[in-house]
Order: sequence, then C-alpha cells, then structure tokens
Amino acid sequence: MTFNPRKSAQVVAFFVTKSRGASINVLKAIKLVYLADRRSIQKFGFPILDEPRVSMPHGPVNSTTYSYVNGEIESEGWSEFLDARAHHQIGISRAVTNDDLDELSDADLQCLEETWREFGHMDQWQLVDYTHDRRNVPEWEDPKGSSRPIPLERILTMVGIENGDENAAVVEGHRQIDSVFKSLS
Repeated sequence: MTFNPRKSAQVVAFFVTKSRGASINVLKAIKLVYLADRRSIQKFGFPILDEPRVSMPHGPVNSTTYSYVNGEIESEGWSEFLDARAHHQIGISRAVTNDDLDELSDADLQCLEETWREFGHMDQWQLVDYTHDRRNVPEWEDPKGSSRPIPLERILTMVGIENGDENAAVVEGHRQIDSVFKSLS
C-alpha cells in the first residue's frame, strides 16, 4: 500500500473545517474518516485512502490515519494541515479551503460532503454506537480489547459489491500501477 499522509491530513482537515471550529474530537474524526472511506468503496469501488483498516474496541478505523492522529507517526505532509493532538482534539494548523485540498478528487470530496451531511451532527459516542451496530457497519467485529484487520474484500462484500475478492484484486492492481508511476517521477 502507498499511504499518502498529505491526503489523509486533508481528509481530517476537511472534517475539522466542516465542524466550524479550529479542532474536532479525535474519535469523531477517526469515525468520519472510516465512514467516508466506506462510502467511497460503496459508490466507486475504491477507498479514498490507501491504508489498512481494523476493528478496534470503539469501532472500525483507518489504521495509518489513526497512528498519525495519535502522533505515533509524523510527516511534513501531515503537519502542513494539522496540529498535534491535544486533549482528545485534533486541529488545523492554518485556515483550509477546498482549493487547498489538492490531493482529493471530486469523487473524494463528494464522499466527504455526503458523509458530513449524514454524520456530522453526531458526537463521537453516537458515531461509536452507529459503527458498532452490525446493521450499519457489518464488517466491524468486536476485537475483544485488541484489534482485528478488516480486509477490503469484506468491506466490498458488506457494501453490496459483487465479487469482493475480484474487485479487491483490481484495487491492488491500481495500487501497483500507481507505485510504478511514482517510482518513475
């Protein structure tokens, strides 16, 4: 996988900006990132972010984004948009407009907007309850205090895409092509 920390930071910054403040609750941000990725998978067959996803005690999360939010990993692309986590909040490091979100495609922005419209009014605990409900997010499995991988194939299947394993292979093929082009530039 080729994780793009700048793109991930832009996704989180989008939600901070939508919350009309300088910061957003970390747990809420992480849930919104997962739900936006899930929406993109459902609509287009591809996630917004290229990273592993896991079931954790408070629901599903995008694993690498979660590590960045928690300050376990740092990069210039991340800190260009976001400040370090403090008091269960993550904030933007500067004002962010849609023009600044240059890593995000129109399809990505559409999924982010739709996710915010549907879930932005919820607090972090409402989002935890929502993502724990198997009728809403059936790919989440209780990890019993730990974490469990959520394979892309399972998400594809749970959102109603036929042949999840074949579609996951197509996504992997695109990742490999992207990797080759990035190595050439």
